Amino acid sequence: MIQAGKEAETAVAARRLMRRRDHAALATLLDGRPYVSLVATACAVDASPLMLLSDLAQHTTNLRADPRLSLLFEDTASHPDPLADPLAGPRLSLVGRVERVEDPRLAARFAARHPASAAYAGFADFHLYRVIVERGHLVAGFGRIAWVEAEDLRLAADASALAEAEADILAHMNADHAEAITLYAGRLLGREGGGWRMTGIDAEGLDLRRPTADRDATARLDFAEPVLTPATARRMLAALAEAARKAAPGS
Repeated sequence: MIQAGKEAETAVAARRLMRRRDHAALATLLDGRPYVSLVATACAVDASPLMLLSDLAQHTTNLRADPRLSLLFEDTASHPDPLADPLAGPRLSLVGRVERVEDPRLAARFAARHPASAAYAGFADFHLYRVIVERGHLVAGFGRIAWVEAEDLRLAADASALAEAEADILAHMNADHAEAITLYAGRLLGREGGGWRMTGIDAEGLDLRRPTADRDATARLDFAEPVLTPATARRMLAALAEAARKAAPGS
């Protein structure tokens, strides 16, 4: 579908919300009745949600019987005050179905997003699933509500070259450009402190993580324009580092 104006902006906003969040509410069918659970999520390069599910979980049993589902992503980062009205924040409801996948690259993206999953990802009863999105319902704020079709929710541009180079880019940045990553987090995102690592890069942004005593901190830096190749990624990362150096601390 060719997008223009608000339609394109809505699709980008929906994908950004999915890529920022690492958990979602999952609705499946249990004997024809809704059953809701909480699942860890990551995103494929095209923004299709990924889930690592145990065969022993009730929601997995439900999906084997009927692969239809709905996922709810809530942008809690927009309302850090736990007492604030959660209905005032952006949220996205997806409808679709799942398919089980055996893809090392997708598995690596999930593990990078959820390092704790390494302890059980290799168990015989855990499998990776990709959500085949059919539609999405985005509530972006008061009066900003829209349905987004599947072809718009998935990133249409070919980012396969970047996907193939992702592991090498992450290794290089984490080993040789830790200062730049700290600048991305502190100067561009207002997330001060050292220890940040880059855990993912896709056409629309990069993912950061910093271990903490309680729960790892995560952050997402969106690109202003799509990045589809390793060469373009290098230029973008260098430009972001330069912008961060010029920015005021915490800006």
